[in-house]
Amino acid sequence: MIVGTGIDMIELKRIKKVVSHQPRFLERVLTPFEQKRFHSLNGNRRYEYLAGRFAAKEAMAKALGVGIGAELSWQDMEIKSDEKGKPFLTSPYPYLCHLSITHTKEYAIAQVVLESSSS
Repeated sequence: MIVGTGIDMIELKRIKKVVSHQPRFLERVLTPFEQKRFHSLNGNRRYEYLAGRFAAKEAMAKALGVGIGAELSWQDMEIKSDEKGKPFLTSPYPYLCHLSITHTKEYAIAQVVLESSSS
């Protein structure tokens, strides 16, 4: 049974601006694993990656109906990819999380659908 949905969209230029003005933004939003992946990328791909992870974590918070900082930390969520490149999100919540991330030249968008893990 679906227990929550969330979607978020962010402008890549906004992410670039925040990173240039607040260098610790990366450490706040990305886990150490995600930071390593970010630093392995070049040019605009870095910002697509960061914006996608930011949007995915925001979408997760919306699906849960909680705010980031109050009940959920950026570091509580981590996004990795399976062997085919499909992203998946881990969190301390007991739900199956279906995640989709996409981006264009200007925007990153993520959608989360949470499903009860019990039948």
